[in-house]
Amino acid sequence: MRVVSLNVWGGRLHAPLMEYLASCGADVLCLQEVVRTPASEADWLVYRDGSHELLQRANLYEEIRAALPTHDAFFAPAARGDLFDGETIVPSEFGLATFIRSDLPVIAQAMDFVHGGFSGNGWGGHPRARNAHCFRLMDYEDGFTVTIAQMHGLRDTAGKGDTPARREQARALAGLVGNVRREGERLIVCGDFNVLPDSVTFDELGRLGLSDLVTTRGFSDTRTSYYEKNGRFADYMLVTPEVDVRHFDVVAAPEVSDHRALLLDFR
Repeated sequence: MRVVSLNVWGGRLHAPLMEYLASCGADVLCLQEVVRTPASEADWLVYRDGSHELLQRANLYEEIRAALPTHDAFFAPAARGDLFDGETIVPSEFGLATFIRSDLPVIAQAMDFVHGGFSGNGWGGHPRARNAHCFRLMDYEDGFTVTIAQMHGLRDTAGKGDTPARREQARALAGLVGNVRREGERLIVCGDFNVLPDSVTFDELGRLGLSDLVTTRGFSDTRTSYYEKNGRFADYMLVTPEVDVRHFDVVAAPEVSDHRALLLDFR
């Protein structure tokens, strides 16, 4: 089975992103920063935060769903706020999307907020609400179950260091996973955690038997050339000992976001 996790950056690098997602061979795709704007017919909208502006692909979720007809699609919005078509305000949703090969049935799932709660009337102040989504799947061919969870961790303007909110976020994620996973079952947790490698997040998740593949396999960068700041860690993929890792990579090319994709092949 192949799992790919990627922060898609709102679809800013749309053409190479879509080509990669359609061709990477993922059985399960865990995506962060996905935009959905059903009321808009525009291809592109603009996110504004003070003087900062960022292009967003207006209906990225629907485009990915159309590109993956053999997968079931799940969208978990963290908030609904304003994007802009010129000076026209367009309410848009932003959150997690998961695409699971249709012959891998979802036999349990849970989605909840790990920081804050859903905002349907604006993005809110920083650090903004964040959610996580957890699935329990059955692999008919090989006869095993696996629990896979993804999270987009809160962004703090002060940086990626540990805070009480980040510790509580990690505990909430562990609790969500615990509500879905069965003891002794394969477990994979991934996403853009927005933390440093020495974060207490990994202590909390370690209580579930999870260890990170990015830092333990010598990778020192989960960002692409489009990311111009210091601090090159953001994305992680953790597994329990039950997961037989056949191949793991922090994908350097193609560059389809300011984050690199994390790719895991396992049995």
